[in-house]
Amino acid sequence: MRTRSFIQLLIVLFLAPVVLCAQQAPLDLRTALEIAEKDNLELKAARQQRAIALAGITTAKQYPNPNIAFGITRDSPHESLSLDQPFELAGQRSKRIAVAKEEQRSTEIDIGVLSRNVRRRTRDAFFNVMTARAQREQAIAALDLATKLKNVAQQRFDAGDVAQLDVMEADVELARAQAELDSLTQEVHSAKAEFNALLGRNTEDDVSLTGELNSVPQALNLEANTEKALVSSSVVQQATQDLATEEKRLTLAKAARVPNIDLQVNTALNNPPSYRAALGGAVSMSVPLWYRGEGEIAQSTARIELLKLTLQSQKLSAAAQVAVAFYDYSAKALLAAQFATKIMPQTEKLAGMAEESYKAGKSNLLTVIDAQRKLNEVRRAYLDSLFAVQSAFAALEEATGAPLD
Repeated sequence: MRTRSFIQLLIVLFLAPVVLCAQQAPLDLRTALEIAEKDNLELKAARQQRAIALAGITTAKQYPNPNIAFGITRDSPHESLSLDQPFELAGQRSKRIAVAKEEQRSTEIDIGVLSRNVRRRTRDAFFNVMTARAQREQAIAALDLATKLKNVAQQRFDAGDVAQLDVMEADVELARAQAELDSLTQEVHSAKAEFNALLGRNTEDDVSLTGELNSVPQALNLEANTEKALVSSSVVQQATQDLATEEKRLTLAKAARVPNIDLQVNTALNNPPSYRAALGGAVSMSVPLWYRGEGEIAQSTARIELLKLTLQSQKLSAAAQVAVAFYDYSAKALLAAQFATKIMPQTEKLAGMAEESYKAGKSNLLTVIDAQRKLNEVRRAYLDSLFAVQSAFAALEEATGAPLD
């Protein structure tokens, strides 16, 4: 028993680091999207609709049930037994199955639409966590800078170079930096909870991500994205599938005009002294004299024409949505590039010059504080612009209806 316990202890000690590493393995964007596709609870619930659609196909495959009747009377013959079996003509069963299969494809399209929506939201949530954490790191740096500035002001006050007002202003700026850090810390928790929910995880689970927020994805040109959207866009796919389903319903409606045939086998029993049993049969069919299904056919034909126009409208709408998303992405990508190449470097230079000027006694503290505030605002705006690019790319991807990276 001691040997067995020792072996189990060794196994636990050996596997514990492996399990811990697996739990803490950072997620990249591709892995996060794969997990959301597999474990998102909304998608799991939507996939259950497949069972309903498959049940509809099973129902469409059923044959009509026979009718059995048994009767007893005081007159002769005293008993009777009959079997009545309806038979569908004109391939009504196969056409009914075809309609059910088209409805099942509609369900798959609905699931695909939700899948693309979850993909966009997961992508947004992924970069939202990265943005929130980057902004928190920036707030920590701003707090450190405010602390250093407070120390410089205190040193200059102790040396008699500045008034106590500078120390008080530095204290206020330090408190403001601390409050901003506390606020951004809560935003990190909020972003993490949203991301975990999309991945089907506990909202309080820790999140470790890998990737670069400033790694801006490159989209195809407008023409290529529009061409994809005319095939893959959710609204185009839904309209196309609705048209295909209605065409099958029209075929079924036309087949339903052919009446079913009922074959009947009957037996008369116990008719003394003539016979003990007599076998007979009959064939019956409803005569389409008054009702011929013209209403269903006319309704289905009109709906097909409506769906054809709807499909044209949806293609135009899809192209417009792609154009709007593409230009929005392009504008935000340009803004982020301007922040990275011009605005950020110049603002950092100005903030550094203001700090050195104050240390040298050539400017007052308010100038330094103003410069640092502008730097923090620009850094935060830069991070916001990077997230806006990622979000705009996700929106373009959803509008196109197909992955773009």
